[in-house]
Amino acid sequence: MLRGKELLLAFLACLVIAASYGGVLLFTQSIPAASGFYGHLIGVLGFLLMLMTETLYSLRKRSRAARWGRMADWLQFHIFTGIVGPFMVLLHSSWKFNGLAGVTLLMTGIVVLSGFIGRYIYTRIPRTADGLEDPGLTAIMKASALANARRLMALWHAVHIPLGMALFTAAFAHILGALYYATLLR
Repeated sequence: MLRGKELLLAFLACLVIAASYGGVLLFTQSIPAASGFYGHLIGVLGFLLMLMTETLYSLRKRSRAARWGRMADWLQFHIFTGIVGPFMVLLHSSWKFNGLAGVTLLMTGIVVLSGFIGRYIYTRIPRTADGLEDPGLTAIMKASALANARRLMALWHAVHIPLGMALFTAAFAHILGALYYATLLR
């Protein structure tokens, strides 16, 4: 299995999305408005990807009985959608970073950065060829490194998960506000 393939696929998806955004930019001769058709489209799709990032991996992780595929595949999916979704939401912003939408986008950036940090920590945990944590560590130094990596991962989870929850609270507030002000008050 190619290590980091989710990063490569996310990068390629972002290139395709950026090319699409560039095409709209060239065609309209202006930055796509967040409230326009294209802006809404990439905002909604990006948010749905982010919502899948937040929920599907967590559900699979907590459901030990369900066999919905390997956890490693779900983690790759989580990373892919956790990069592509926020990129689409960034493009949705029309490069305006004020108000609740700006705060939500800032929180999105923090959660994505935190995700990269978590991925780095995760790759430092010694694993067997199957991708499982290596229980056969005999050297004290390796066992100590594994224990330190586990503690660091637990600390990272204690930060990353509440950040994600705060992000989605702000995102839902933004969506409800946008629906109220742009739709219902017209």
